[in-house]
Amino acid sequence: MSKILGNVYTDNDADLKYVKDKNIAVLGYGSQGRAWVLNLMDSGLKVKLGLEREGNSWKKALEDGVNPVKTEEALKDADIVIFLVPDMVQRKIYSEKVRPVLRDGMDLVFAHGFNIHYKLIQPPENVDVYMAAPKAPGPSVREFFVKGGGVPVLVSVHQNHSGEALEKSLAIAKALGATKAGVLETTFKEETETDLMGEQLDLVGGLTAMLRAAFQTIVELGYRPEMAYFEAINEMKLITDQIYENGISGMMRAVSDTAKYGGLTVGPYVIDEDVKKRMKEKAQRIQSGKFADEWIEEYDEGSKKLKSLMDDLDNSLEEQVGRELREIVLRGQPKK
Repeated sequence: MSKILGNVYTDNDADLKYVKDKNIAVLGYGSQGRAWVLNLMDSGLKVKLGLEREGNSWKKALEDGVNPVKTEEALKDADIVIFLVPDMVQRKIYSEKVRPVLRDGMDLVFAHGFNIHYKLIQPPENVDVYMAAPKAPGPSVREFFVKGGGVPVLVSVHQNHSGEALEKSLAIAKALGATKAGVLETTFKEETETDLMGEQLDLVGGLTAMLRAAFQTIVELGYRPEMAYFEAINEMKLITDQIYENGISGMMRAVSDTAKYGGLTVGPYVIDEDVKKRMKEKAQRIQSGKFADEWIEEYDEGSKKLKSLMDDLDNSLEEQVGRELREIVLRGQPKK
């Protein structure tokens, strides 16, 4: 057992027997859905893919050798229902399609805790509710599995009607390939809130805002946009690749001493205690449920603010320059 991580479940801790003979309905064939369906099927599980319509996902499934059916058909005789449609679609599918056919002893499985934690879906007490949340995009979940490995997965039990919900969540994780890497146990609350915090404070929110601010600052000081883009945005991939492989200190050791000294002395000035204070304010807004309320209202009203923000981003100078420079960068990459 790790002194820091606690229990890390691996192959010997999980057994497919808990789900081997179950009829599994997977709802959704996006990034995660495709990986889950193919990995679970390759692990010998009985899977039906359920889709709402015969659109692009339906076509892609057929190309992959999967025979999709309509959601209602996939739910017939299902013992396990896995929700892999977008967060804000899940509650509608649950209330209209899943809830009417729920029976005692069925399982509801999630890859993210949003709908359960914020009570958009409130299952009856006579079903198991658990989670297996891969900590990587769907294509990586599939790629690692095909190569004989797996990405780490977080598991959690919200409702344990059968007494075997944890064992089943570990079995699903094993079928995804995750026990080749490691599976950690969490709670729906912790997974949901930390996932949103990571997205907003740095990965999607803070990081992109910082990249854009650095670009704009360099341009405002009189430098050409293409130079600003290369130095403030394009090279971020090289830095994050180093962090992914070797950690933050490993990345520091991979750059020049000039970069080390400048980064370690200026970084805390830019990201200071005031920034951390505002981060904490937004993190507490996630904890209180206020962010979820705002996002649900925004989605229900047609996501007008989100669309406007995306339009502004698409039309920004940094994106206009980036579109042209990426053609140059990609042109020089070796063919796979």
